[in-house]
Amino acid sequence: MGSWHPTRDVQGLTEGGLHNMAASPSSSAQAAREALAVRLTHLRKDACLSGKELSARCGWHPAKTTRIQKGEAGPTDADIRAWCSACGADDQAADLIATARAVDSMYMEWRRLHRNGMRKVQEDFYTLHEQAAVCRVYASNGVPGFFQTADYAAALMRSITRFQGTPDDVTDAVAARVARSRFLYEGNHRFVVLLEEWVLRARIGDAETMTGQLRHLLEVMPLPSVSIGVIPFSAQRAIWPLEAFYLFDDRHVVVETLTAEINIRQPREITDYLKAFRELGQVAVHGTHARQLLESAINDLG
Repeated sequence: MGSWHPTRDVQGLTEGGLHNMAASPSSSAQAAREALAVRLTHLRKDACLSGKELSARCGWHPAKTTRIQKGEAGPTDADIRAWCSACGADDQAADLIATARAVDSMYMEWRRLHRNGMRKVQEDFYTLHEQAAVCRVYASNGVPGFFQTADYAAALMRSITRFQGTPDDVTDAVAARVARSRFLYEGNHRFVVLLEEWVLRARIGDAETMTGQLRHLLEVMPLPSVSIGVIPFSAQRAIWPLEAFYLFDDRHVVVETLTAEINIRQPREITDYLKAFRELGQVAVHGTHARQLLESAINDLG
């Protein structure tokens, strides 16, 4: 890969079972729920059935039909099969079930994702990075996984496992997370990363672990596949600090909240995240200034 100017490319690239289905922070998930509800409603109307008639055929209370049609309750696989059968549209059940499962995946609680440990989620992220040509990351709460050292990843994952009360498979999960770093060196992948200075100062693990992590960031900064910007504490901000998010090309955003992973594929929302990334990039420092902030954080660790 050829030379890659960090500041120029940050600007260029940025332009370029929850069946109760509680309202999520993402309007993408809500829009998808409503689209599914519309399809089911159209099936009922095409079959010339009232809500009460469909409910009777399905064997449930009419209020359930109303909630499903309003997008307030997500139908289970069995609900969809019963609905299609009542409407004489069994051939559409498989597609509607697949759609419902896709909606379900938009808003995933961490405890659900980590119910058997963290390794599987790390492997899923590996696939996302493998398929993306450009990954833009805004990190406000920790070093992105593909930059993490094994010690830093282990300290962070132990903390998450303890907080969530989920099974401890930290050793395997760390190996899966660190494996992502290969894409920094292999293939035609680019990583444009914006770090809040807080990420450099927050001590994950002991001082030795944090020092090793910061030194590793210094080592990967010169890579032609990497652009690292740091938003200083002192920056006059164009936009407030946000929760961490990952932009995979221009097609998929993953937002990480305290309790859930939110997957966004709605173009209008992706445009908003691209805009936010661009504005955050405008107040970040790169090159020598970014290295100075990293070196200062290392020195302060003693």
